[in-house]
Amino acid sequence: MPIVANILYRDSFNFARSQLFNILLLALLTALITIILNQTFTPDAEQLKILGTVKNNFESLKGVGIKEIARSMTPEQQMILLKLSAVTAFSTLLGNVLLIGTMLSLMILVSQGYHVNVWQIVIFSLSTLPRLSLLIFICTLFIQFGLTLFILPGIVIALAVSLTPMIITNKKIRISTVIKSSAKLAFTNMRLIAPTMILWFSAKLLLLLLISYIVISTPIIIDIILSTLDNLLSALLLVYLFRLHMLLHNS
Repeated sequence: MPIVANILYRDSFNFARSQLFNILLLALLTALITIILNQTFTPDAEQLKILGTVKNNFESLKGVGIKEIARSMTPEQQMILLKLSAVTAFSTLLGNVLLIGTMLSLMILVSQGYHVNVWQIVIFSLSTLPRLSLLIFICTLFIQFGLTLFILPGIVIALAVSLTPMIITNKKIRISTVIKSSAKLAFTNMRLIAPTMILWFSAKLLLLLLISYIVISTPIIIDIILSTLDNLLSALLLVYLFRLHMLLHNS
């Protein structure tokens, strides 16, 4: 029996509504962890002042390639920029892993009939985080590589690996096999996955546009709001994909 999109959306909405409190707490928790890591390891004011001169380099070297701009920077500026990029990438990756791991744990436990709180969800997710971290890291590299080449390959790769978190928590198989299985299922059910992911991506862009018009004196508050709402959108997408994978697995 073919899976009907309307039923899938309705089931996902009902689950999200019934677990909205836990989902909001998980979105906020992972947002706070990401922001705390960024604040802890971000270069200090003096280093940021040194890095600030890079802006002048960009303005004076318009139309010049990235390599030429990098060469125009001092070794100290290059190291500070590298540290800043590494901190941002690490905190974002860790935040994504924690969000995906805890959301999957929530959905697994609820589907098994348990009534859980955030602390129980976090404890349950710890066993899945190591393999999930490696999987998310590999998938992120593939997606970023595809986006660097051209936007379309990155989108196709994102669609292909969209079901990998659900598969890796249900089957003790190699990561390469997980990615292949996800790609096969995703491309077979493109009509159910592609519209939802496009809607999710559009909502994230709209969120960025809306938040840019909000004026708050404390930037960290904007970061918390933006990161929490962004995590909430991703959590809702995970609910939909998890429900879809369950239906595919049972059909």
